[in-house]
Amino acid sequence: MSRYSELGVDVKKRGVESFREIVENLFPNAFCIIQRDPDNPRAGLVAHTDGAGSKPIQSYLHWRETGDPTWFQGLAQDVIAMNLDDITCVAAKPVSFIDYITLNPYTVHRISLLESLAKGFSQCFKILKNLGISIPFAGGETADHPDQLRTLDVSGSIFGRVGLDKVVTGEKIEPGDLIVGLESGGKAKYERCLNSGIMCNGLTLARNCLMDKRYASMYPEISYNVDRFTGRYKFDEYLDELEMTVGEALLSPTRIFTPIVNKILSENGEPVHAMVHNTGGGVTKCLRLGHGIHYIKDSLPEPSPIFRLIQRESKTDWQEMYEDFNMGVGFELIVKPESVDEIINIAEGFNVKAMVIGHCEKSKAQNRLTVSSRFGKFMYI
Repeated sequence: MSRYSELGVDVKKRGVESFREIVENLFPNAFCIIQRDPDNPRAGLVAHTDGAGSKPIQSYLHWRETGDPTWFQGLAQDVIAMNLDDITCVAAKPVSFIDYITLNPYTVHRISLLESLAKGFSQCFKILKNLGISIPFAGGETADHPDQLRTLDVSGSIFGRVGLDKVVTGEKIEPGDLIVGLESGGKAKYERCLNSGIMCNGLTLARNCLMDKRYASMYPEISYNVDRFTGRYKFDEYLDELEMTVGEALLSPTRIFTPIVNKILSENGEPVHAMVHNTGGGVTKCLRLGHGIHYIKDSLPEPSPIFRLIQRESKTDWQEMYEDFNMGVGFELIVKPESVDEIINIAEGFNVKAMVIGHCEKSKAQNRLTVSSRFGKFMYI
């Protein structure tokens, strides 16, 4: 059993296949579900929902330790990024966004939480608008669930539209295509502070192996079993290797890649055969795209410091680490070789490092992935 499975998380999301037969989808192997617009047969509609994972529990811990509700603020960007970047993978443009916030009013101060999240959403939408991405915010729902929830959850849904002749489906992926990775950490031009790159996946494992085990006893609502916490770090402990505190690293807002990708598509759209947002499934997320493709990732960058710290403290096998986390590559573009230089230049114009991390070959059967690193050679199907 994997380290993550022991903590109750299934990165393969087994069971969701039960819904495939009842979902109408024009492009079954695209990154997002696309349905035909009933009022415009040449357009596709994209509806997507996602959340900040278990990151809100980390925010809750910081709030309890400091009394400062601004620790909840970054969750707004997490939710926007997890939705917006996913629909961007099929070249859809956002039309509307709604949030869904649920909390236990006995443990979370409702008004402080909502004020902080509202400010976070406002700031993020403003930054995106300055980058040419306007997302109308249509409100959402706030629910008090004292019997269902120990702390809080923050999620949202985005609605988008794409011309059916513009959809990036992954069906054009072919042997010889190169895989360009965009880093998840560092500091993009449109970001206010250094980002650890952890995004919103793997936080259950990260939190349990890094946070001081005493926190679970102090705040039993953050874990159903105090023995799950095995860490030794305080949330405000600064580590030179991270260039920030452990808590700041875990709460670094998920980078929004859409401004970069939009510029790439506007200037180099035709050579882009597929796009991957490395969320649940980490570096293996590409497996869902294309047919009969063997993805070879043999030039991945050194894992970002936060991932090396998690692996060291949790003793998680490196093969699992690449499946649980993005490992420093938050977004991938699968492209024709001749477009690589220009795509890298566009990304680096936003101060986001980009690099060729691998290539595509033909697979005799189903899609598969080989990751070759200094930690070993790992196979995934």
